[in-house]
Amino acid sequence: MPHVAWCELGCAIMARYAGDVAWGVASGGIGLVIYFTMALTARADTLNGALINAYQNNPQLNSQRAVVRATDESVPQALSGYKPTVTATASTAQAWTSTLSRVPPSTTNPTTSYPRVGFGSSPSSIGVTVSQNLFNGFQTANRVRQAESNTSAARETLRVAEQTILQNAATAYMDLLRDSALLELQRRNVEVLQEQLRQTRDRFNVGEVTRTDVAQAESRLAQGRATVLTAESAYARSRANYRQFVGVEAGTLQPGAPVDRLTPRRLIEAIEIARARHPSVGVAMFGIDAAVLQVKITEGSLYPQARLIGTVQQNWESQTQQNTLQQFQAFVQAQVTIPIYNAGPAGATDTFSSIRAAKETVGQKRMDLDTARDQIQANVVTAWGQLEAAKAQILATQAQVASAEIALNGVREEARVGQRTTLDVLNAQQELVNARTALITAQHDRVVASYSLLGAVGELNLPKLGINIPLYDPMVHYQQVRDAWIGVRTPHGR
Repeated sequence: MPHVAWCELGCAIMARYAGDVAWGVASGGIGLVIYFTMALTARADTLNGALINAYQNNPQLNSQRAVVRATDESVPQALSGYKPTVTATASTAQAWTSTLSRVPPSTTNPTTSYPRVGFGSSPSSIGVTVSQNLFNGFQTANRVRQAESNTSAARETLRVAEQTILQNAATAYMDLLRDSALLELQRRNVEVLQEQLRQTRDRFNVGEVTRTDVAQAESRLAQGRATVLTAESAYARSRANYRQFVGVEAGTLQPGAPVDRLTPRRLIEAIEIARARHPSVGVAMFGIDAAVLQVKITEGSLYPQARLIGTVQQNWESQTQQNTLQQFQAFVQAQVTIPIYNAGPAGATDTFSSIRAAKETVGQKRMDLDTARDQIQANVVTAWGQLEAAKAQILATQAQVASAEIALNGVREEARVGQRTTLDVLNAQQELVNARTALITAQHDRVVASYSLLGAVGELNLPKLGINIPLYDPMVHYQQVRDAWIGVRTPHGR
C-alpha cells in the first residue's frame, strides 16, 4: 500500500466547518489535510519529544530500572561464597577474688587460723577468626551463574517495560491529537448549525418553510452542543493520560507519523523476528537457565563440604591464674562435612524432595517459554491485522469524506430551489461530520497500530525510531557493584 500523507490531527481542523478541503498528495497516496486558522503557540510538542520525555521521566520505567539495579546486587551476594568470613572479638573486664581458708594447728602454730586471701585482676582478650570455604559442591559457582541469569532476565524485563511505556506514550499522544481534532470539529459543526438555524428562522418568517423545519434545526443544534460536551470530556481525559505517561503537560501537538516502515515487510518475517528476539522470550529463556542452575545448587548440598578455620587470640591477665600475665593462642582447623542422609526433620528441608521440585520447575519454565512465544506470535498477527485494517479504513473514509462533501453541496443547492427539505440538509451535514470523524479516527488508528506492531515484534526502542539521546545502560551499575567488597552507599551516592 502506498504511503499516505496524514491528517494533521490537533493542528488540522477546518477553519470553518463548511469551508473548502485541501487535498494533498505525498508518495503516491492522498491524505486529507485540514488546517487550524489559529496560530501555533510558542511551545510545540512532537511525538518523538513525547517519547523522550516518557523514556527519561516516567516513574514506572524508573521504578523498573531500580528493580534491575537491586537485582544486580544478587551477583556480588553470590560471589561472597568465594570470600572469607573474618570476625574480630575484643573483651575486657574487672574481676575480684577473695578466698577464706582454714589452717589447722601445727607445730609452729598450735591454734587454728582462718586467713583470707584476695586479689583483683583485669582480664582482657582480643582475637580474630577467619573462615574460608574450600568446597561446597559447586554451589557458589552455580549461585553466581544463577544470579547472572536473573540479572539478565531483569534487563529483558526492563526492555519490556520500556516498550510498554513508549507504546503508552505514543498512544496517549495520538489520543490527544485525535480528541483535540474531534473537539474542534464538533465546535465548528455547532457554528454551522447555528447559522443553519438562523437561516431557517429567516425563511420561516417569510413563509418559505414551516415550524417543523425550525424545530428540526433547533433539535440538531442541541444535539451538536451535547456532542461538544462529550468531546470536551474526552479531550480532558486524554490530556490527563498524556500527563500520566509522558510526564509533562501537553503543549501544541505536531502531527504524528506511522512507523510501519521500520517493521518487516511480510508477516512471516515479523513472526520469526518476534519469536526469536522479543524481550519476553529473553525473560523466559533466562528463567529456564536459572531453574536449571537451581537444580544444581540443590544437588550440591549432597556433596561433601570443606572449610578452613583459623583463630588467633591474645589474652592479658587471668581471672583464675593470678601469675599468668599474657597468653597467646593460635588455632587452625580443616573441617570436612559429609552428608549421609537428610530425611527432612522439623524445621529442615528434605533435600531429595527439593531436587525433584526444582526439576519440575525446569519443566514449567520450558513450557512458559512456549507460552511466551505463542502469545507473542498472536500479538504480532493481531497488530498486523489492525495496521492493515487501518490503512484500508483511511482509503475508505477519504472516499467517504469526498462523497459526503459533494452530496452536502448538492443538497444545499437543491434546498435553495425547494427540491430538498431542511432535514435533508441537516442529515447531509451530519453525514459529512461522521465521515470526517471516521477519517480522523482511522488516521489515529494507523499511527497507533504501527507502534503496536513494532512493539509486538520487540523492536520498539529509541534507537530503532532514530531518536539519538543518551540511553540508560544497565551494565554501568552492574560493573560498578559486581566486584565490590565493601561499602553500603550505592554508586550514585545514596
